[in-house]
Amino acid sequence: MASKNSNSIPLFLSAILGFLAVALGAFGAHGLKSILTPDLLAIYETGARYHLIHAVVLLVLALSGKLSESKFRRIGFWLIFSGILIFSGSLYALSLTGIRVLGAITPFGGLAFLTGWASIAYSAFSDKE
Repeated sequence: MASKNSNSIPLFLSAILGFLAVALGAFGAHGLKSILTPDLLAIYETGARYHLIHAVVLLVLALSGKLSESKFRRIGFWLIFSGILIFSGSLYALSLTGIRVLGAITPFGGLAFLTGWASIAYSAFSDKE
């Protein structure tokens, strides 16, 4: 059995989020197209798009093997992870329930994405060994 390393959990989580992004995207495209109104379907698709893009970012970070070398890359990973849950999750919930107040949560996920990206950018000039 392969030994566990510090990238096992990030790799596992990014792979699961990628799997879910594809599954939920397909569900939206095929299962919800005739059920949701066009505006709610567009909201769902936005959540799915951001979900997939950021799952790929997490996968790249996990596969880079550099998460353990940089506190700011690790922070960026977890902020983007949180962004997927909050941003995409709130858009999925809004589109499926029609409860518009859920949209008030979405910007917090967007802020998590932005600060995650900023943290990764900052890591380029910090945490040097």
